[in-house]
Amino acid sequence: MFEQLTQLVQQFGGDAVVNNPAVPNEQNEAVMEHASGSILDSLKNIAAQEGGAEMIGKLFEGNNAGDASNPVVSMITEQLSGSLGEKFGLSSEASSGVAGSLIPKVLGSLIGGAKDPNNPGIQISDVIGAISGGNGASSGGLMDAVSKYGGMLGLDKDGDGQVGIGEVISAVSGGNEGSGKSGGFLGGLFGKLFGKK
Repeated sequence: MFEQLTQLVQQFGGDAVVNNPAVPNEQNEAVMEHASGSILDSLKNIAAQEGGAEMIGKLFEGNNAGDASNPVVSMITEQLSGSLGEKFGLSSEASSGVAGSLIPKVLGSLIGGAKDPNNPGIQISDVIGAISGGNGASSGGLMDAVSKYGGMLGLDKDGDGQVGIGEVISAVSGGNEGSGKSGGFLGGLFGKLFGKK
């Protein structure tokens, strides 16, 4: 997932970073690289907190991931803003501007892409695996949260009000088993959860 995250930061970093006179040109690449790592680290930290999996799960509901007022989005924005100031010496105004412009767009596209079955570039399993960082307990909580909000993703195929593991496997693998993705869901999710990167 980090590769897709980096691509999104570069995609949206044009206005937020490159064309921003508050960010010295020689720092553009470093700032965007730092932003990618900071977003992933923040998501991992939030997921590891009590109630964090639920908060991450709610990102999959509607357009929450692109909403600057969403608690997860605002937390990540604040963390990135603070670290940009510390690491690159940007003013608080410049740091807030970069983070505030970048985070909702990047998270909105990342989660939106994971929810879109027609987007082969990023899978829900990749997001869960990357955020859980191979922690079985954390990944289980995230799977529960995604299952809880899965009805909103159209994952509840049998309409019973619950998203079973079979429905998640079907949705996440998306019929990719034959496309060289090494077992689709099992290779993608469980491989990442248990440390095979």
